[in-house]
Amino acid sequence: MTHLWVRAEQRPNEERVGLTPEGAAALVKSGIRVTVEESSVRAIGIDGYKAAGCEIAAENLWPEAPADAIIFGLKELPEDGTPLTHRHIMFGHAFKGQPAGQVLLKRFKAGGGTLYDLEYLVDESGRRVAAFGYWAGYAGAAVSLKCWAAQQRGGIAGPVSKYPGKAALLADLGAELAGLTPPRAIVIGALGRVGTGASDLCAAMGVAVTKWDQAETASGGPFPEILQHEIFLNCILARPGCPVFVPASAKTDPRKLTVIGDIACDPTSDFSPIKVYDRVTEWDAPALRVHDAPPLDVTAIDNLPSLLPVESSEDYAAQLLPSLATLGDLTTGVWGRAAAEYARHSANL
Repeated sequence: MTHLWVRAEQRPNEERVGLTPEGAAALVKSGIRVTVEESSVRAIGIDGYKAAGCEIAAENLWPEAPADAIIFGLKELPEDGTPLTHRHIMFGHAFKGQPAGQVLLKRFKAGGGTLYDLEYLVDESGRRVAAFGYWAGYAGAAVSLKCWAAQQRGGIAGPVSKYPGKAALLADLGAELAGLTPPRAIVIGALGRVGTGASDLCAAMGVAVTKWDQAETASGGPFPEILQHEIFLNCILARPGCPVFVPASAKTDPRKLTVIGDIACDPTSDFSPIKVYDRVTEWDAPALRVHDAPPLDVTAIDNLPSLLPVESSEDYAAQLLPSLATLGDLTTGVWGRAAAEYARHSANL
């Protein structure tokens, strides 16, 4: 019997989950054994999983799960160097040359486990079967506007925290923007999930948006138009051949740009299109000031949908459920393609 083990998230400020109680009930009904760990932080309570027929395990017990269990989580595992013996479904951030990702791959290779990276679960056409993109874009644009508002008042953005829903987020952001003339934003990747979410948030706050996608960036750059907007929202994943949108010289170039929201958030990748910063930012310090006069702040939080954990979990889980229902065959379909991607990237370690 296929055994899916949903682990508790161990990263700070991470309350999302990739399987709802309703989805769990469907999997159990189909014959899949589902174990869900208790969690002190998960936005969706454990009682619904109990009612769905799931087995309940103690928080963070996954290293002791049966060898044939498939461990399912979203974000990073503890960086303790231990070999990883299980098959894991998660966002590994390991296939683009990221230093931490190389360490993770070595742990899998040492333990004989396999990484099914959620970013690389794709259909026959190469399109991702599930993504948090919309809510990443929505929350990322909100944090970027918070950074801009703080600048207008002579400061730098303070800590951010989760919201019970988007209405609360919009109300809070509206209060921060009160009395300010809205900035202009440019969104690159505007036709995708992330860009749509970013554009929708901007529209809700009365921010004019210039929407760019592949056609507008096909020339490969440079793109001086980006510097003529107060806010730039990058919604394009770093991949080979991705053009540079913001070169290192942008710090001192003439510009109106004062906030970069790198929603795709891959600064350690060799393919990052934003060359003015080199590390992610955190919830307690969302803005990284890379130049002082005039100010240029970068915000690059890599778990943005957790600002709206319930809505983003429900949306993502609904997208992913059809693929989870096929876990009985890991050699074909989305799982076979993901396994091949892992094998390719770990082969030369």
